[in-house]
Amino acid sequence: MSSTISPADPRTRTPARPRPVRALRVGPVALRVRPRLLTASLLTCTAILVLVTLNLVMGETEITVGQVWANIVGTSSDQYFTVWRVRMPRVVVGLLAGAALAAAGAITQTIMRNPLASPDLLGVTHGASAGVVAVMAFGGSYGIVSGPLADIGVPAVALAGGLLAGVLCYGLAWRAGIDGYRLLLVGVGVSAVLMNVTLWMLTLGEVTDSGRAMVWIAGSLTMRTWPNAVPVALALLVCLPAALIMSRTMDALSYGDDIARGLGVGVERGRTGLLVLAVLLAAFGTSAAGPILFVSLASPQIALRLARAPRPPVLLSALVGAGLVCGADLIARNLFETIQLPVGVVTGSLGALYLIYLLVRGNRKAQA
Repeated sequence: MSSTISPADPRTRTPARPRPVRALRVGPVALRVRPRLLTASLLTCTAILVLVTLNLVMGETEITVGQVWANIVGTSSDQYFTVWRVRMPRVVVGLLAGAALAAAGAITQTIMRNPLASPDLLGVTHGASAGVVAVMAFGGSYGIVSGPLADIGVPAVALAGGLLAGVLCYGLAWRAGIDGYRLLLVGVGVSAVLMNVTLWMLTLGEVTDSGRAMVWIAGSLTMRTWPNAVPVALALLVCLPAALIMSRTMDALSYGDDIARGLGVGVERGRTGLLVLAVLLAAFGTSAAGPILFVSLASPQIALRLARAPRPPVLLSALVGAGLVCGADLIARNLFETIQLPVGVVTGSLGALYLIYLLVRGNRKAQA
């Protein structure tokens, strides 16, 4: 039997008090509604709306809120290029990429029951980085980086690299089933190999090509266009509802394999399906904006604390990830007057502090 003790386990000192759940019935369909989760989601959406507005009005060219609204509703074409061709695609790609990465992190942390688990440890982001660096360093003459294939070339290669790395980790970790700890160990090894291969390729490429690749590796929303948003939007439309449908499986897996089997859940089938969803979301999110650091790690934990749920809620995690990337990009664009930082630099700095907080908090709990 698993030694994992759930919050409601009688061996704990005080059983967890169940959170209030209300049912919303529409005809024959009944939906569970958690008031705190709903409130946290609405507040997060409000914060996202504020951050989107600030991203659209702030920059080298100051635009008023009235001008932005007039361009959105079509009553004015003043500042049309700045709003619709420069800032709006960047904001939308950042929101979608952040949501995809955060949702992937929520799924990964749930099925592995580890708050430090993320798609980064499954090799997805490092596989995408290796593919993009290979193309930028050696494939520029084929129009993939700059030319007729520029809008789809780099994202497609990043997607392929991320998916291949995820499949490789899954295949190496399979031993008549998938164990979460074994998968994490294999993912760390594959990520380390891919990271070193990426660094080796950077030394082989031209200085300008390697510099452009380094900007992408840091996670950047610079020069993002509407075509960059389409693939990740489609991935979210397919994978997020699938993850919500499998919420019962995630609830069971969060308490351990033995309890999940006792509840009649197909553990291996459910874990495999959820891992596929996590890899797809992480790969598409990385292909749109590069490997934006710590979004998939921190967002689910922030959502967990906002909702006070037994596991990271996928939809709220996606909203938190979208807001985190949008806010980080606002800082990256406006922190310095003459330099625009890659958004991954800001999220990495904030995420490193949050990671230290998690480690300290976990150490204090272990000593208590």
